[in-house]
Amino acid sequence: MADAPKSHGRKSIRPTLTPRSLMEENETLARAWQARVVTLFPEAFPGVLGLSLTGKALTEGRWQLHTHDLRQFGIGKHRSVDDTPAGGGAGMVLRADVVGPALTDAQRHAQGRWPVLYMSPRGRPFDQTMARDLARCDGVTLLCGRFEGVDERVLEHFQVTEVSLGDFVMTGGELAAQALLDATIRLRPGVLGNADSTAEESHANGLLEHPHYTRPTIWENREIPQVLLSGHHGEIANWRTAQSKALTQARRPDLWSKYERDD
Repeated sequence: MADAPKSHGRKSIRPTLTPRSLMEENETLARAWQARVVTLFPEAFPGVLGLSLTGKALTEGRWQLHTHDLRQFGIGKHRSVDDTPAGGGAGMVLRADVVGPALTDAQRHAQGRWPVLYMSPRGRPFDQTMARDLARCDGVTLLCGRFEGVDERVLEHFQVTEVSLGDFVMTGGELAAQALLDATIRLRPGVLGNADSTAEESHANGLLEHPHYTRPTIWENREIPQVLLSGHHGEIANWRTAQSKALTQARRPDLWSKYERDD
């Protein structure tokens, strides 16, 4: 039998007539947004997610992280998780009869709206719209690939959605999973100190964010734009909008075209 998944996040304690262990690792916190990660490297988590605002939210029980060690579902004495590609070719492929039971174990805890995602360079591009949608879900299960990828049959069986961070290839899905979780968790209620921060940042309205400045007023002979020091909120808002549009048009013509179509 596979070991229990390792969980991160505060345990809530309430008066109850039913005894329970406070040391049980796979306890699910009530009302916490849930993330379950199937990976060959559970020790990579929480990683950067345990720091700063996401780490604080994890400690406060606003979200909870569970890792499922893929090696625990391996085959034979050496718990093998991969095999050579059918039809030949370089590299190794994660086996369906290993990944499948691991996903089944993770999905035993799923309830409500709970997608299963596979971090893959051939997947749908991850964006702010997807992050907002995931933040409204009850939880998510993330499969972190390794080697040449995962047996296609397991992706079909579990109706897995493949998600990509961009047009590049990494050695595994763990860093990509942490990036996806960071972008999603920060949108959950109570995670950011100022909820208005998400309303003006890049991609919130289809544009890149305007430049930011703070003290000192002059640095290396470069001054803060005078309009930002004027105290005229209307002019400041107009300047920021104009800067956002100019940056988006120059750096992301794809976003600019979409913005013009939707505007």
